[in-house]
Amino acid sequence: MSPAQHTLLAAGEASEHRTLIIILFSVFVAATLVITVWAGRQTKDAADFYAGGRQFTGFQNGLAVSGDYMSAASFLGIAGAIALFGYDGFLYSIGFLVAWLVALLLVAEPLRNSGRYTMGDVLAYRMRQRPVRTAAGTSTIVVSIFYLLAQMAGAGVLVSLLLGITSDSGKIGIVALVGVLMIVYVTIGGMKGTTWVQMVKAVLLIAGALLLTFLVLLKFDFNLSDLLGSAADNSGKGAAFLEPGLKYGATGTTKLDFISLGIALVLGTAGLPHILIRFYTVPTAKAARKSVLWAIGLIGAFYLMTLALGFGAAALIEPDEITASNKAGNTAAPLLALHLGGVDSNWGAILLATISAVAFATILAVVAGLTLASSSSFAHDIYANVIKKGTATEKQEINAARYATVGIGAVSILLGALARDLNVAGLVALAFAVAASANLPTILYSLFWKRFTTSGALWSIYGGLVTAVGLVLFSPVVSGKPSSMFPDVDFHWFPLENPGIISIPVGFLLGVVGTLLSKEEPDKEKYAELEVRSLTGTGAH
Repeated sequence: MSPAQHTLLAAGEASEHRTLIIILFSVFVAATLVITVWAGRQTKDAADFYAGGRQFTGFQNGLAVSGDYMSAASFLGIAGAIALFGYDGFLYSIGFLVAWLVALLLVAEPLRNSGRYTMGDVLAYRMRQRPVRTAAGTSTIVVSIFYLLAQMAGAGVLVSLLLGITSDSGKIGIVALVGVLMIVYVTIGGMKGTTWVQMVKAVLLIAGALLLTFLVLLKFDFNLSDLLGSAADNSGKGAAFLEPGLKYGATGTTKLDFISLGIALVLGTAGLPHILIRFYTVPTAKAARKSVLWAIGLIGAFYLMTLALGFGAAALIEPDEITASNKAGNTAAPLLALHLGGVDSNWGAILLATISAVAFATILAVVAGLTLASSSSFAHDIYANVIKKGTATEKQEINAARYATVGIGAVSILLGALARDLNVAGLVALAFAVAASANLPTILYSLFWKRFTTSGALWSIYGGLVTAVGLVLFSPVVSGKPSSMFPDVDFHWFPLENPGIISIPVGFLLGVVGTLLSKEEPDKEKYAELEVRSLTGTGAH
């Protein structure tokens, strides 16, 4: 049987059990909608909508942070990358995990102490409000939309496989459905609803990954050497599958791409808006620190399990079957579930449906967090403080956030439909590069450099943002390759798939240049206040 027939059989198996699959999906969606409505009734003011009333414990927030962070890219994209590229695919897991140390050591506690609801609050504390908040809001929305693309692409691929949908219009319809659901979650539930959905999803995802890991190891009698050997043999690449260089070692360009990817992954987390706003949901700096420690433990355990998922898929499924289902390998984890349960058996279909429902839950929770981050930034930074100049009431601000949610949802649906065939882990790496280029330099300079000025912040945010997005637009991600967003045209001139190696240093450098060239004097008293507040939490909201 050919790989394409295998994949059609997998889709057929899923389709035969379509009722079961739809029931599982519906149960999760209904349960999360109930949570959202319940949380929405408790959302009384802006602090509730933006920060969940700051009522979550360190453990609860750690669970929600890990739920926010372990996205479709982690579950579907990394498993697919490992299944197709072995050792080089696992580099995503390492990068995503190591990035947490940067977030913990440099950003989590000072940010929680210094801000109120958004990244713009921290930057505007010692600088000119309107230009800095406009820049922070713009950057937050752009980064969130890049990240949303990945989740939307994952949703389209996943549900198409499950329901046997092969038409492009069907896949676009699924992307639209996810977009509508995320708009409902955020507009009704705010941060409280989103946090509870993320906590439920984190538990489901870790349980699903544990189950698959156990079944994979059981298949190989808990012998890792046999698992890796079978993966190398079945991949058709032999020993090279377990060594560096399969994806990122063929040429000088791919090696540079790997360095660029590594820098973006390690530095990007500390600049991701939907992760940063999670630190405002806890009552104290100590709880913020505790939540990051919990998140590191949970995320670390999960990324170790992606090894078993990726290499298990490589060992048990033909590579052509994985790519026939989805060019970028995004369906490797669901196909692994089907093969572990038995391709022609009810157990296989049940396992496939369960794991796919968990992945779908993952997507819904992450898109809700991303949309909340970007709509909050629009409402709090741009609408309330720039357009209304601080005169907006809390009710007006929350309404603005809800309207922004609808707008951002519409844009994400449109772009997600275009990105449905790209590897979701690669798309997320782009979001990390944009976050590390535009947000991270400005946050670090604001917190730790006394001389930093408004001009430096604007140069850094806009310069990093334009450089990163500009390079992505003219990279192989958008055009020039069969796996590009627009495969039939070629206007790329930037050879790398990730812009981080150039755009991140540019973002840091422009912050210094903009500051040194500006004639404004930094407010040293405000910096002294911010320093005390960021270190001690005195005066924090």
